[in-house]
Amino acid sequence: MRPTLSVLIVAYENRGDLQRTLPALLPELGDGDELIVVDNNPGDGDAEAVRELAPRARLVTMGRNAGFTGGVNAGAETARGDLLVILNPDAAPTPGFGEAIRRPWVEGRGWGAWQALVADGEGKRVNSGGNPLHFTGITWAGGHGLPLEQAPPAGEVPVASGACLAVPLRTWREIGGFPPEFFLYHEDVDLSVRIRMAGHAVGIEPAAVVAHDYEFGANAEKWFWLERNRLAFLVRTYPGALLALLAPALLATELALLPVAAAGGWGREKLRADLAFLRWLPRLLRERRAVQRRREIGAGEFAAALTPDLDSELISPLARSWPARLALRAYWRLVRLLLP
Repeated sequence: MRPTLSVLIVAYENRGDLQRTLPALLPELGDGDELIVVDNNPGDGDAEAVRELAPRARLVTMGRNAGFTGGVNAGAETARGDLLVILNPDAAPTPGFGEAIRRPWVEGRGWGAWQALVADGEGKRVNSGGNPLHFTGITWAGGHGLPLEQAPPAGEVPVASGACLAVPLRTWREIGGFPPEFFLYHEDVDLSVRIRMAGHAVGIEPAAVVAHDYEFGANAEKWFWLERNRLAFLVRTYPGALLALLAPALLATELALLPVAAAGGWGREKLRADLAFLRWLPRLLRERRAVQRRREIGAGEFAAALTPDLDSELISPLARSWPARLALRAYWRLVRLLLP
């Protein structure tokens, strides 16, 4: 069966991006498909751009900036298609996207979520070909910088990038969507892992390509969201046995990040993130109980998708050095042996 699409874009001061993305997207939509645009900042010109370029789109206006997570959740409540496709406003689909993003469904791969191949803004190099997930909760864009012809084939990935993420609408609603408190960053990690916990695979369909006009970088405020949400993700999703075995490494990571953050100019934001996480912890533990009740896989299978290697050039060279790599691999090997 050919699924219908509900393409969902959350916009916040993205008028210029929408003027590039919408003309590329609209030819990829067919009969029965729909476009939903969530305006997270009324009055910034995004709604006018949507009405001009895509007058048939459903426009959801938020009364406040609910963040990426809140905007997606609100837009998804109105979706009516078979397949929800979350698309960043600066990720312009390339020709053939509309059919290619449906392919895992049409071919019956049984995936619970999948991403498109995310290219750079010029469509020549890989921006994300599936995101690895370190056992400390750190993640990065897999294959970043590779020539597009060296992109990975269709297959499973640990984490599907939220820049262009497809989820059967039924699965989205069963899983519960994004955790709204995340606001932005790490929400695609949390969702991908919860989908895997429910027994579904997460994959990439490289025939569906979007050109993502985005440069990697993190200002101080971004580090706050990244660190707070990484810690929240660990508490929400990791099985108890895995958390217990990783406790020394997670504590060491926190201690190591403090001087790294101070040297990088985001030490204050790291402390803010830690304090916000601690304030959130009682509620996180309640969320954890609900998430763990839905888990259909054991701790060992959960851990199989994690890696001990920190292989991104965006990560400190010290953490990627051969002594660090050997130590992390040895520790992880011991954890895997002790897991039930």
